[in-house]
Amino acid sequence: MDNGGHGMHMDLPPFTLSRGLVFTGEPFFLTGCLLLLALYGWGLLRLLRRGDRWPVGRTVAFVLGVLTIGVTMCTRLNDYGMVMFSVHMTQHMILSMLSPILLLLGAPVTLALRALPTAGKGRTGPRELLVKLLHSRFVQVITHPAFTIPFFIASLYGLYFTSLFDTLMKSDAGHIAMMVYFLAVGLMYFWPIMGVDPGPNRPGYLMRMLELFAGMPFHAFFGIAVMMASEPLVSTFSDPPASLGVDPLSDQSAAGGIAWAFSEIPSVIVLVALLFQWYTSEQRQARRTDRAADRDGDKELEAYNAYLASLNARSR
Repeated sequence: MDNGGHGMHMDLPPFTLSRGLVFTGEPFFLTGCLLLLALYGWGLLRLLRRGDRWPVGRTVAFVLGVLTIGVTMCTRLNDYGMVMFSVHMTQHMILSMLSPILLLLGAPVTLALRALPTAGKGRTGPRELLVKLLHSRFVQVITHPAFTIPFFIASLYGLYFTSLFDTLMKSDAGHIAMMVYFLAVGLMYFWPIMGVDPGPNRPGYLMRMLELFAGMPFHAFFGIAVMMASEPLVSTFSDPPASLGVDPLSDQSAAGGIAWAFSEIPSVIVLVALLFQWYTSEQRQARRTDRAADRDGDKELEAYNAYLASLNARSR
């Protein structure tokens, strides 16, 4: 039995967390992670060398986001994820819902805009291309809720409830492409909601909260549907290697439980981030109002008091 073309993973011992976290250094994602850290570090150093400040929390969030990708894809979790539905679903949830949030909290686009030099009048450099991309029709479409929410839902139902999943799992290239797709879906879905980096679609805080929760019921129902299924949904995991000692239906039920439970974690993280942004925005607005009042002697308040005085005079 070849089990979807990944016969080299057939002799895995029963899964434990310690075995799953053994570093393997999968080359594609290891290279990608190192490149992300190098680019972010380059931008950070440019800011620090010219005396600019950059929030430490953003750096920590971005590094943690990259580490979650590395742990998910550059350890034996990736091997187990090819033969165990539950481990694969854990990878899916991390790459589509946890890693994107942490990466976006790191504000990489903002860092790039501040770190990249301007090309000069009449010239086009990397910074100008990035600005043009951010204002492009393409980015407007892929960050609009009418696109991001259905796209997010399709990454669940359109993948596992069709033959597409089994087709992709027949090769390492297909498996890698699917994992990149999970990460891309998460970034597109959470980018306009998080609102940390600049973008074409920036609704108010309340609307962003509604967008966040719009996709969560579909996510929870997907997890329940997988958990309650009475037969294997995908053939890739229907006949796991005997060395794992895994019952496919029990493992599939665990995968559904992971998908269902995981929907709550990013919702809380994003909600806390949005409430914090909302609070700090109100605080900045209050400080701006106070400074304006100090400059003009609070003329607005004086005018209102004069209006009240005139009403009082008329009533006499």
